Amino acid sequence: MTSWTRIFAVAGSTAMLGLALTGVASADETPTGPAPMTISADQVKQRCEERVPKIEARIKAATDRINGDENTRGSTKWLEAQAKAARDAGHEAKAKLFDARKELRGEKLTKLGDAQKRIDTFQSEHCNYPGGTK
Repeated sequence: MTSWTRIFAVAGSTAMLGLALTGVASADETPTGPAPMTISADQVKQRCEERVPKIEARIKAATDRINGDENTRGSTKWLEAQAKAARDAGHEAKAKLFDARKELRGEKLTKLGDAQKRIDTFQSEHCNYPGGTK
């Protein structure tokens, strides 16, 4: 094989590789967002009548627990009381753990509020039909 043949072979393969990569790059330019989800009317009815009330009950139970008094295990006030008791007993590390859990309760309330907003939006958009839950 002569040197000119090698040069043309390398140039040709480089050009083919460039064309192949250009084709791949142009294929990647299409939008890759999620496709819209479609469900049947029976599925919407089932979600409105069965799932939404269960989810709302779970959101309410979690919110009530977080906002409960100091006798409600897991509430913010209960965690404060446990941290105080741990500090009084000289267990600073344990008190810090209770304080950290208490700080997370605020974030949890925010997430629960967002979930309730999404449920309310779903109900207003999909559950307002004759015989529906609203």
